[in-house]
Order: sequence, then structure tokens, then C-alpha cells
Amino acid sequence: MLSGLEAASERAGARVVSRRGRDRDDLHGFLNVCKAPGFTSHDVVAIVRRTLGTRRVGHAGTLDPAAEGVLPICVGRATRLVDRLADADKGYYAEMVLGVRTATDDAEGEVVEEREVPPLDDTSLEAALDRFRGPIDQTPPQFSAIKIDGRRSYDVARRGGEVALRPRPVSVHRLTVHWWRPPRLAVTIACSKGTYIRSIARDLGEALGCGGHLARLVRLWVGGFALADALSLEELAERVAGGRVHEALLPADVGIMGLPAAVVVPSRVIDMSHGRPWRCEARPPGPAEDESLVRLYDTSGALLGLVAHDPARDLWLSRLAIARAAADDT
Repeated sequence: MLSGLEAASERAGARVVSRRGRDRDDLHGFLNVCKAPGFTSHDVVAIVRRTLGTRRVGHAGTLDPAAEGVLPICVGRATRLVDRLADADKGYYAEMVLGVRTATDDAEGEVVEEREVPPLDDTSLEAALDRFRGPIDQTPPQFSAIKIDGRRSYDVARRGGEVALRPRPVSVHRLTVHWWRPPRLAVTIACSKGTYIRSIARDLGEALGCGGHLARLVRLWVGGFALADALSLEELAERVAGGRVHEALLPADVGIMGLPAAVVVPSRVIDMSHGRPWRCEARPPGPAEDESLVRLYDTSGALLGLVAHDPARDLWLSRLAIARAAADDT
């Protein structure tokens, strides 16, 4: 499966980074990658590491191998922000097949049951879908990466076992029918993190009394990362080969633009990098009692990291440093 990915990095002329090799220190930020079906999210991380010649690469928001679409990739010091981006809302285009239930709740699994699909008009279909809109409690698929007692649920399921997965609160902000061609239904979904589209397909089929599974999934966006702007791995390799990697690399703050921002003098990068609090030089945005995270920049516009304001002591508290002091770069 990795052969196509390896070929892309070879065409870029990228070097393979050894375990003891130094990372490139000029590459920090995010890549908006369009994952092709058939590759795991870890496959994509592996090829990006080889293509860029750096080990400090991660991904925000896993996509199943059969799924495709937006996979944000963090590079260099931007890897420290991966959890912030993984928490962002997401959008999907999904095709579901009603009347067929599979072991994995998607088209990759063995068919375990087939039933007749009831007649559905627009009104009855919308009524069925309405129970999956808004805040809902959702039980994840058995074939998921959730850990129970130290074991991945999919590892247990592959051995024929079953894990008692508890329903989890998620939120489906929008669920819109794109088309209905029995027994196949296409929808677009905007949802919170942790939402399993496979579970929606499964539960919709159960609600209709016929079963169902997810046949196709395309991630349309993650936070501010949109499919229309995403690059294939081949396109990324071409930019690297042409010395144009910085055309593809987005700034590190692209995943946190929803947070308020503040500016301090450049010398504060030392306090940030060492986690030292300091007296406020500028009032924090928002009310004084607001202790939410704030993007902190120096006067040149460079992102220093994330801080919180302690109103009781009137101090900035370093929560996550992105930039490093000069002494840390040696």
C-alpha cells in the first residue's frame, strides 16, 4: 500500500530521515492534504516525513483507510497545536446504503444481514434523520480505535469479541439530504469532534428497521481547512521537488484563529519558551475574568504560543510555547 506514497517522495528527491538525523528547522506549520482512499492516516504522515525530510510530522483527526478528503498535517513546532485542531468541528459528504448491515458498519466489512428497505418519501426520510440532528448520544462502532481496559476496540472485534462501548455525547450541527436513490442515500454533515458517520449510517438503518452501512465518506473540511484548497501527495511532492514547499505550508496559527490574540515585546519569547509567568504589558482581550486561551504574538507578527491571563495576579501564564528563544536553537 505504501508503494504509491514512496514513489511520490522519490520523485521529490527527498531524503529519508534516520532515527538520529536532525529535523529541518525551517519547516513549521500545517499542510492541507487530500487523503486518497486506501491509505491510512499514518501512511500519509510517513510519506510527508520522507518528502519534507523531517521527522516532526503528525496529523489532526484520523480518517479511516477507505475514507478520503481533508487530513490536516502538522509539521515542526506546529505539532504542538495538533490537539487544538483535532478538537475542531468537521464536515463530511457521506453515502449510505440502507437494507444492508455489515460487521464494521461500512463497506469494508462482511455483510451480516440484508432486509427490505421501507418506502420513504421526503417527509418520512427527514423525520428519520431528525433524530440524528443536534446534541445526541452516539455509540461508537465496534471497529473503532477507542480503548477499553487498555485494548483497542477494533483489536477485540477482529478476534471475534465485542467491547461494551458506552454512548458518547456528540453534536450534529447540520445533516442535509443531498440525494435519495433507493437504497442509497447521500448526505452532508457538519458535526463536532468524536462523531462517527458510520454510527449514523448504522443507527439510521436500525431506526428504519432495515439496517444500513456507510458506503463512502469524504471529509470536506476540518476547522479552516477546506477540501477545495487541499493538495494531493503528488502535488506536495512536486512543490518540494521545485523548491516551493513554502507555497504549501500554512502558518502555525491557522488552526487556532478562533482564539483572541494579544501582542507583547519580542523578549517575552524567553519567558514563553521556559514557561515563566510575567506581568501584563497589555490588557488581555475580553473581560478581566476571562481565563480562556489567547494567541500571543511579538511585535513582528511572529506567533509565540498560547497563554492565559491570571486576573488575580495580573499575569500572563504560558500554556503552550511555539517559538523558541535563541538559546534553545543551538
